[in-house]
Amino acid sequence: MFYSCLSFAMAEGIKLRQFSFEPVEKSWTISASYTVELPAELVEAIKKGIPFYFVTELQITRGRWYWFEEKLIQTNKNIRLSYQPLTQQYRISTEGFTYSANSISEALIQIGAIGGWQVADLAILENGQTYQGAMRMRLDLTKLPKPFQINALNTRDWTVLSDWHQFTITPKARATK
Repeated sequence: MFYSCLSFAMAEGIKLRQFSFEPVEKSWTISASYTVELPAELVEAIKKGIPFYFVTELQITRGRWYWFEEKLIQTNKNIRLSYQPLTQQYRISTEGFTYSANSISEALIQIGAIGGWQVADLAILENGQTYQGAMRMRLDLTKLPKPFQINALNTRDWTVLSDWHQFTITPKARATK
């Protein structure tokens, strides 16, 4: 029993720990926290200069009885992770911001922390309607150099992704001041 718990805690991949989808001022905002763990082979590839791109995908749909679901929101957040050998630091870049980390574990914590991601205007979702949402984070293999894309097809170590987190939203009228 102890070993199975230990192996689960140490398994590589991406797991969602915390999630919130709420109105902030004039937009719908997501805050989430993922645990990101990479196999040793991928950490070694980063240290050798291969940049990795992580993408967080979000979809919000509304069910319709007369047709397929209507996709109201479909957006991505891209994060680039690279290693700078001269300074021996990891660099995390997203949406014009750049952060530095001294270790791979510190860099992965920063990659997994999504705060204040504005995904849509408040008017997109109507009060009283029910919407379905799904979100996940994954390593984007299409942005790897071509030789590594081929290698990624042959080994499971390169497939790093979270499960889709499914959620339901029913916006309520907000009091205005």
